[in-house]
Amino acid sequence: MNRAVESPLVRGGLIIMAGLVTGNLLGFLRVALTAYLLGTHARADSLAVAMGPIDTLNSVVINSIVFAFVPMLTAAGGNARVALFRRLLRVFAWIFATISIGAIVGAPWLMRLLAPGLDPAYFAAATTNLRIFALSTFAAGAAAVYCAFLYTSRRFGPMAFYQAALNVFTIAAALALWRAAGVHAFAIGYTAGAFAQLAIVWFAARRDLAHTGAETCAVSWREIAAKPAFFVVYAAALGLNIVFTRAYATHVGPGMAAALDYCMRGVGVPLALLVSPISNSLLPEISRLRSLARMRDAFRLIDRTVLVTALAAVAGCGFAILFRQPVIGILFQRGSFTAESTRLVAAVFLGMGPSMVGWSLIEVTARSLFALDRPWPPVLAAMVPLLLNVTITLRLRSFRPEWIGLGASLGLMAGFVVLFAIAHAGRRRWLEPGAALAVGQVPDLP
Repeated sequence: MNRAVESPLVRGGLIIMAGLVTGNLLGFLRVALTAYLLGTHARADSLAVAMGPIDTLNSVVINSIVFAFVPMLTAAGGNARVALFRRLLRVFAWIFATISIGAIVGAPWLMRLLAPGLDPAYFAAATTNLRIFALSTFAAGAAAVYCAFLYTSRRFGPMAFYQAALNVFTIAAALALWRAAGVHAFAIGYTAGAFAQLAIVWFAARRDLAHTGAETCAVSWREIAAKPAFFVVYAAALGLNIVFTRAYATHVGPGMAAALDYCMRGVGVPLALLVSPISNSLLPEISRLRSLARMRDAFRLIDRTVLVTALAAVAGCGFAILFRQPVIGILFQRGSFTAESTRLVAAVFLGMGPSMVGWSLIEVTARSLFALDRPWPPVLAAMVPLLLNVTITLRLRSFRPEWIGLGASLGLMAGFVVLFAIAHAGRRRWLEPGAALAVGQVPDLP
């Protein structure tokens, strides 16, 4: 037991798990407050269609930075690591600021794309929400660069509570500003939480960055900007799977996009508890094994992790579907969230709930392959869920809530099957002598 607790992999996973549990418990409080104040009214849609895509974008940004640059920063040492970090921060601060400004300026056009069936009476509110949420992308991106730096020294704690910070500030702002700002209070709180998290990781890293000698980073800004490209494409494709489903839901009827987002809380919590602790603590370990050319050990670690994830995901999914209606009623049915809202969300969850199985499996497998510097299989497999979802949804054209998430669930499972097949077909080639460093030479890690 003591040896397990002393392991960096186990300890890192426990810290991240603690942060995720805290964040998701607070997340339930945030969603319960949203349900109480907004229910499944069209006004709730104006929040869901703005918050959902930005939350997905921020997740893509954070995961892309972490998985692209933790191995690079880990391979560097001392002043070289600090110099690389500062170059990363300068380059991506401009990129994230440009994204935020672009979303603010283009909010009306983006909203027509993200919510084509939204009630016109709530279009202006949704656009304003999107503009407020867009500011959070700059803070989330900058915090991710600090996070990658902290991960190289196995300091998982500061960023582990990212969701907790978002939810605390969102709840506080909603309670304090509801009468003055209405639905916009949620957007104000979310964005304030993102900047609070940036302050936390800056504070945690300040000592490591304060007393270092001057050293010039040899990596060009073009190479830095291109480094996360594979993971951005992968994560964006998975994110668009849900963005498309939410956009289609606005055509089904008022409150349907909000109902989908309430369901995503039931999918997102077990997904986060399965994927994030495993993948974030697994990344440095797999990178280390790869640098030492111990590919067989890396694959054994991945296989065991995928098996455990599959067992947990199937069990969790079965429980969630079986008890969905009473649990939704207990959690949310009060205030503006009526018994009819409970039945609506339970119906949507029937199709959306199974997505947690395929989603968790494809995420754990893909992130492990990224750590092995094998980006093409995850990128190719990530296209499958979106393409299959679009095909199934547009083919069915159903306005029944039970069918809204069916395409997303089937697509994610198909994506994992494709990724599993590609990875195992290429494994023998990757195990050949010298294959561990074939994609890019990485020196031994400290």
